Amino acid sequence: MADETSFPRLAARTRGFTLGQPRSVQVSADGRRVLFLRTRGATDPVKCLWQLDAASGNESLVADPDQLLHGAQEALTPEERARRERAREAGGGIVGYAVDHDMRVVAFALSGRLFVADLADGGVREIPVRGPVADPRPSPDGRRVAYVTAGALHVTDLDGADQVLAAEDDAADVTWALAEFIAAEEMSRFRGYWWSPDGGSILAARVDESPVQRWHIADPANPERPATEVAYPRAGTPNADVRLAVFGLAGARVDVGWDRERFPYLVTAHWSDAGPPLISVLTRDQRTMQVLAIDPATGSASVVREESDPDWVEIVPGVPVWGPGGRLVWTVDRDGARRLEVDGEVVTAPDLNVRGVIDVTDRGVYLAASADDPAHTLVYLETWERETIALADDGLNSIALGGVDTTVRTHAGMEHFGTRYTVECGEARHTITSHAQEPPFVPAVSLLWAGERRLRTGLLLPRGHVPGTKLPVLLDPYGGPHHQEAVAARNVWLQPQWFADQGFAVVVTDGRGTPGRGTEWERAVAGDLATVPIEDQVDALHAVAADHPDLDLSRVAIRGWSFGGFLAAGALLRRPDVFHAAVAGAPVTDQSLYDTCYTERYLGNDTSAESYKRSSVIDDAANLRGALLIVHGLADDNVVVAHSLRLSAALLAAGKPHTLLPLSGITHMAQQEDIAENLLLLQVEFLHRALGGPRSPP
Repeated sequence: MADETSFPRLAARTRGFTLGQPRSVQVSADGRRVLFLRTRGATDPVKCLWQLDAASGNESLVADPDQLLHGAQEALTPEERARRERAREAGGGIVGYAVDHDMRVVAFALSGRLFVADLADGGVREIPVRGPVADPRPSPDGRRVAYVTAGALHVTDLDGADQVLAAEDDAADVTWALAEFIAAEEMSRFRGYWWSPDGGSILAARVDESPVQRWHIADPANPERPATEVAYPRAGTPNADVRLAVFGLAGARVDVGWDRERFPYLVTAHWSDAGPPLISVLTRDQRTMQVLAIDPATGSASVVREESDPDWVEIVPGVPVWGPGGRLVWTVDRDGARRLEVDGEVVTAPDLNVRGVIDVTDRGVYLAASADDPAHTLVYLETWERETIALADDGLNSIALGGVDTTVRTHAGMEHFGTRYTVECGEARHTITSHAQEPPFVPAVSLLWAGERRLRTGLLLPRGHVPGTKLPVLLDPYGGPHHQEAVAARNVWLQPQWFADQGFAVVVTDGRGTPGRGTEWERAVAGDLATVPIEDQVDALHAVAADHPDLDLSRVAIRGWSFGGFLAAGALLRRPDVFHAAVAGAPVTDQSLYDTCYTERYLGNDTSAESYKRSSVIDDAANLRGALLIVHGLADDNVVVAHSLRLSAALLAAGKPHTLLPLSGITHMAQQEDIAENLLLLQVEFLHRALGGPRSPP
């Protein structure tokens, strides 16, 4: 019987100690109310909608899925499952909501049904609609709610009078107002329509997936079930065709025109009362991005900004956006840093790397950025008077704003568990209650700068380690673009500390290609996603071992998932002189099998090019000398299981013993409780067999 108090069990049951924590915080325009999602307890995966009175700090329940569904289990459509997979949303219940301008009307979907909460009277009611609901959003005036069903955009008033705004019933591959796979997976655009500020019209995306190749994901454990057909835009193959149109509520339609042949990617859209609709569009090679202002009456598009880069133009959250007075807020790469630009003028210093724009207000632009240490993501206010004000000191931070003086500061740091949400309203201070379970130990991580390149690295030893005892080493990186592991937040280090407590020295390094350290650092992986990341892991290992002689370099393993799985497999196969074992979870072994937007950004769109050969590991199979465990979910529609099967086949053909662990019914998120728990235990057992345990001092 499993130990209910063990770390693997607790981590699995609590989804990494995140259940019960607030999230998705919004502040009303008048600053009086704060909305957020939170489960009722530390092991409850069902999210409820809550509100907090900013002046008093009193919290109240707005909507409980169990009550609204009368205890019935939530039923998800295939479209909703796919949307949650793209957003890495593993929980249930109310996983998202949208509000009107004054935050009086809140819309959300449950089991494909449309619900609306009226925060003025406290009531929640279901609005009858024509089919399973996706992405409901109230109009800014709160009089109507738009939603998508069966690929069609509908609008209903609060009494249920429904109209179809955009639909193509005779084209099965065409949807309106939904984000296509590439937008959601690689551009962080999870929506496909935008209300006008006056609530009189909607800008909507039309997605035609007929050009996209079809893949079929089967469930071998249940052969009676038909395979799921997925439109997957593999590198070098056609993407979905994306267009835009403006729809008036009276039925008028105006198609938006831009050079879609040159700029096929619709990155984002923004429509506020500060200016006309803004969209950003990107070339297929991702080296040029345009910001376009749209005339909603004619559909014509005018270029207001264009940025080019010899490698790629980075997609930055929160921009482009209009500021007060029609100022264009944008980001550019200048002087080795990602910098804020306002109306064509670069306004932040080159020692500040902008990660995203959080909000734009009458005071200025609120930024997420890193200064001299990428382990910290801080909040800055760049005022319209060109003053940069730091609003956080350490850790991982964000902010939500409303009214004149109401803010919610978000902070995850090394001095406390989890993420804290602090509401500031005038002189009042409140902390939104967290029901998350406190982990059973405090990780003892040393944050280091390793080697000549000052690689940000965390080192964890077993708690109670006896100096002089030689330890096998486990590298535990992600190591690729758009994600970091070596950050100043306590919860991030829980799993590495648990591995350390099983008898390993654990080293976690963010090498070149990871964010927060400037454009040259990020672009070091252009044309080759393997060589530089592997080199940085080796350099960090040797630098740390030089200062910590208890690290036994004769017994070194590496583990990772997704890009980290690719990195683990590549390190073992290409540097057998350094690595002796690896756990490769959902690895991208053949880059030509991965999607267009991500892969082509770094390697180009010619999948026969040397860049793809350098960045794939299947041809390295004959180099295997150590122990390799490959783990992959059979239902993964992001990194499909063909990656692992092809590597396994190449290893078998080369006569190289290895272990392949298929996970039946598991997607790219292996978070089901029993799977998550036992995966940790199986990895430790595998690593101990491959490397042996700690050795006592002589």
